[in-house]
Amino acid sequence: MDGATQEPGTAWGSDRVPAGRPAPRHRSAVLFALMLAAFTFNTAENLPIGLLEPVSEDLGVSLSAVGLLVTGYGATVAVSSLPLTHAVRAVPRRHVLTGLLAALVVSSLVAALATSYGLLLAARLLTALAQALFWAVMGPVAVGLFPPAVRGRVVGALSVAGSLALVLGVPAGNWLGGRSGWQLPVALPAALGLVSLVTIALALPTTPPERGNAGRGTRPDARRFGIVLAAGTLSATGAFTGYTYVVELLGDVSGFSSGSVSALFVGFGGACLVGVTVTGALLDRFPQATLTVAVATQAVGMLGLCAAGGDRVAAVVFLALLGGALGPVFMTTQNAMLHCAPGRTDIALAANSGLYNAGIAAGAALGGLVLPLTGVAGTFLVGGLLTVGACAVLLGGRLSLRAPKSGV
Repeated sequence: MDGATQEPGTAWGSDRVPAGRPAPRHRSAVLFALMLAAFTFNTAENLPIGLLEPVSEDLGVSLSAVGLLVTGYGATVAVSSLPLTHAVRAVPRRHVLTGLLAALVVSSLVAALATSYGLLLAARLLTALAQALFWAVMGPVAVGLFPPAVRGRVVGALSVAGSLALVLGVPAGNWLGGRSGWQLPVALPAALGLVSLVTIALALPTTPPERGNAGRGTRPDARRFGIVLAAGTLSATGAFTGYTYVVELLGDVSGFSSGSVSALFVGFGGACLVGVTVTGALLDRFPQATLTVAVATQAVGMLGLCAAGGDRVAAVVFLALLGGALGPVFMTTQNAMLHCAPGRTDIALAANSGLYNAGIAAGAALGGLVLPLTGVAGTFLVGGLLTVGACAVLLGGRLSLRAPKSGV
């Protein structure tokens, strides 16, 4: 499994290690570097949420303008994932990843040194472009380092690292920003990105993308591919129709104080971390069931917050269910792409990431339309119903995929 077939010209200058598969110690180093990069990108993406006021005051712009640093980031990821991945489809992944991490380092330093809103926004959009491509190429590189039987666990490890950004990275950045100014936490991703960059540059072989054993789906299925894309997009739209306004729900409907809401967000991140950890352990054995269960759990959390959000205990329970499902939904759709992609897995992952981010943007916009008409509870009702629709797509898809076998 570590590459018994000898191939000349390895990245390590040894003819005993195949070009497409690094030595075991190098595989672990690359996986660690990719996990650190996932953590860093997710932290960089969400840092402005907790730094709105200091950035606004320092640069002399409105809070809504600073909020565009987050929404513009997500929109950039949504529209650029697929075209960027297509553009670099023939470039060795070592070169792609080191280039993306170099962009992260440079953009983080520029953002921290920015003295104008325009420069800060430009730096953020550069980071977003790098992240859009990173999520598409990271998965095939990581799972291609290990045997197919443990792909789910590798995807789980990457998802845990990404989820740690909400539990550790963003809170730590916000805490640091309150004591040293917003520039230092915005600059820190540069240091973490540099560690990942150097590790990947030294430990990942330079091979064409098609040489990796995860370059194509293990069970290509165009219908399954379409079903997962549709369900994931619906689920993201549903989740963020309500979640965008969860602070209002917890404060106005549940009656929590602002301090309690902050604590609940830490708990929400913890639930997300638990969710991806448990799901990662089950992905290899139950790849389809874990996706369905994650989407169904999200539906229960959304509808529960709508129906029982006025009860504090119930609100905490249903918020934890929502948190425990959000990470696993995206994680399980990404894992599905590695199996059912009808063509290259990086293109499939880019499509999934782009549509998921489009769903986030659409959900936030839809929630904004629903909010003045029905109140904040109504946003969770609409989001929950959309998530139920995602469940129906998955269950209907499973029935349709089985139909030819039964002669229907």
